[in-house]
Amino acid sequence: MDVIDRNMLAILQRDARITISELSKELALSRPSVAERLHRLQEKGVIEEFTARVSLPALGKDILLVILVSGLKVSIEDFEQFVKKEEEIIECHRVTGEVSYYLKAAVSNMNSMRLLIDRLIPYGSINTSTVLASPVPYRHLVP
Repeated sequence: MDVIDRNMLAILQRDARITISELSKELALSRPSVAERLHRLQEKGVIEEFTARVSLPALGKDILLVILVSGLKVSIEDFEQFVKKEEEIIECHRVTGEVSYYLKAAVSNMNSMRLLIDRLIPYGSINTSTVLASPVPYRHLVP
């Protein structure tokens, strides 16, 4: 990966909807060259997908939670199947240490939070924190 690839990644993370023409102008490369580099970065798995980041509050999900799950009472497979089906859980990370999983969830109100916690309780020990602020909600990565 060279400087041009890094610049391309930075631009694409700012605006994944940029056209090949606009990208070629910003990088001072021909459109075929930009398209080839873009395709190569996708083939290598550097670019996994193009997506839209959605505002949680705009969707009525005003409460962001970080949930720690420890002491699983079911198999890993059963827990992970449950988590995959729960639409309010927007991230799930299996980790090392005393805590088994870190979950990130977005809910619309306190009642939704209570119901989610109630659904999680049969799976293990649950410790929930409400996010007050996110100084770094997402970071663009460039190698």
